Amino acid sequence: MAERRQQPNQGRQGGQAGQGGQGGQGRTAGRAPAGRGAEARGRGQQPDLPPPPTGPRGTPRLRRSYDDEVRPAMIREFNYGNVMQAPKIEKVIINIGMGQQRDAMDNAVGDLQTISGQKVVVTKAKKSIANFKLRTNEAIGCMVTLRGARMYDFLDKLFNVALPRVRDFSGVSPEAFDGRGNYSLGLREQLIFPEISYDQIDRVRGMQVAIVTTARTDDEGRRLLQLLGMPFRAPGARRPGEDGDARPARSARSGRRQA
Repeated sequence: MAERRQQPNQGRQGGQAGQGGQGGQGRTAGRAPAGRGAEARGRGQQPDLPPPPTGPRGTPRLRRSYDDEVRPAMIREFNYGNVMQAPKIEKVIINIGMGQQRDAMDNAVGDLQTISGQKVVVTKAKKSIANFKLRTNEAIGCMVTLRGARMYDFLDKLFNVALPRVRDFSGVSPEAFDGRGNYSLGLREQLIFPEISYDQIDRVRGMQVAIVTTARTDDEGRRLLQLLGMPFRAPGARRPGEDGDARPARSARSGRRQA
C-alpha cells in the first residue's frame, strides 16, 4: 500500500517538473525573438557607426618626435648632464574671458570643449566690482587644462593646422615669454580650428593659450618650442599693419590717402 501511495505522488511530481520544464522552454523561446528584435532596432538606428576602439591608445606623433629628436637635440645643444634636465611641456591652459557677453557662456563652453576634447571648467568672480557690474560667484569665463596625450594632440593641431590658417600669418612672436620658459599666445578667433564651423557659431571670440614648460630660462623654452614646430616669426619680419606695409596710409584728420 505504501508503494502504491508513492507512485501517484511521483507521477504528480514528474508532471509538475515536465510542465515547469516546458514552461521554462516556452519562456526562453519567447524571449529570444525579443532580444533579436532589440538588436535589429539598435542596428537600424546606427547603421554606419564604426565599432568603438579597443586596446591602449597610441602615442601621439608630437610626443614621439620629442622623445626621438627634440630631447636628444636639447641635450647636445645645452650640454645637460642628465636626461631629466632636458625641458619638456608640462601642461597647456586655454582660457576664454567673456567680458560683457556673459549671456553666451554656453556657446563659449561648447566651442572650447569641441576644440580641446575635454570637459571645460567655468570660472567665477572672486569678489564684486561695481564698475564692471560684477558680483561674487558670477560666471566670467571658461578654461581647460590639457596634459598628457590630449596636450600633445592639441599642440600638434595648433602648430600645423590652426596657426597657418590665420589671415596674413607671418609667424608668432618669439618674445612672448614670462622669464621662466612659459609662453603665452593670444588667438583672435576660434574659426582657425577645423572643428569649428562658421555656420554653427553665434559670434567670433578669441582665447588665450598658455604653454607651461619645465625650462629654466626663456632661451631653453624658445628652443624647445621651435624644435617641436612652433612657427616663430623670422628676425626682422614685420607684422601686417606695421610701418612699411604695402597698403597706403591715411591722414588722421581728412581721411585722405597720403602720397
